[in-house]
Amino acid sequence: MTKFESQVKHIQAPQEAVYTKLSDLNNLQQLMDLVPPGKLDMIKSFDSDSITVNAPGVGEVKMVVVERTPSSCIKFASEKSPMPFNLWIQMLPVGEAESKVKVTIGVELNPFLKAMVQKPLNDAVEKMANALTLIRY
Repeated sequence: MTKFESQVKHIQAPQEAVYTKLSDLNNLQQLMDLVPPGKLDMIKSFDSDSITVNAPGVGEVKMVVVERTPSSCIKFASEKSPMPFNLWIQMLPVGEAESKVKVTIGVELNPFLKAMVQKPLNDAVEKMANALTLIRY
């Protein structure tokens, strides 16, 4: 499995608050309200346990929460995707009022596909991690 990892991002909120907010995907509405129109058009729908996006060049992709480890990790698996993958959001405390997060995508790729999707997937995990820093926790 090939893994694509974001840089570690710092969030000015306690780890428990970050986990609580991110573990219910309905809270994405807050992020969507903060971003200018047209920037999150790829999000098609979401509920507390899943999100469906329109990925450029790929089409509709659905991710479902498959595991929640209280305060530290949320794991997703693709349910509707041309290429099965997993996604993790990991959270660690930095102090009482600060935490850090990292986004990881794991996907089985042959060398040819890896060369084609490496840059877009690296960009995607960075954008996801950056978006997590915009949420008010």
